[in-house]
Amino acid sequence: MTFAKDAGRATLQAARGRERGYGRSDRALRGYAPLLAAFGGAAGAVVGAARLSGRRPDPLTPWDALLVALATHKVSRLVAKDAVTSPLRAPFTRFQGTAGDAEVEEDVLGSGPRKAIGELVTCPFCIGPWAALAFLTGRTFVPGLTQAVAGGLSAVAVADFLHLAYAAAQQRLEPSEQRESEAAG
Repeated sequence: MTFAKDAGRATLQAARGRERGYGRSDRALRGYAPLLAAFGGAAGAVVGAARLSGRRPDPLTPWDALLVALATHKVSRLVAKDAVTSPLRAPFTRFQGTAGDAEVEEDVLGSGPRKAIGELVTCPFCIGPWAALAFLTGRTFVPGLTQAVAGGLSAVAVADFLHLAYAAAQQRLEPSEQRESEAAG
């Protein structure tokens, strides 16, 4: 029993040393390993299930790739920044305020795995590969439904860009005095 405890302590001390050497003292580095394992396991499970079932997705055309890219972008922003999905992030974050159009800014809480999960679910760049894996999995096993969902989310993503472009164009067209009075009032 003592040997196991000593080995466990030595492993923990080595992990702490690596984190200090890496420049992280919040123990998030240890939390990343299970997330990497979960992503790798999920991707491996999808590949294994596809092999066992004999399913192969159709090759991605440039149009399909664009559709998946836009849908991945939208899901990533929805998960990581949207106010409506904040209950999913709440166990790992603290609300700080609004951040741009219809988005929130949150601080990640805790250390270790809690911090690592918080960083994952608040970062659209980090959640993107998970969203892309979900869409590519869907293309393999339920292509019709996945195409419809990806199409809808892609339409929303394009509409978001159009809203932002319209608002920017409106701002440029307003007389500068009106913008100043609106900002002051």
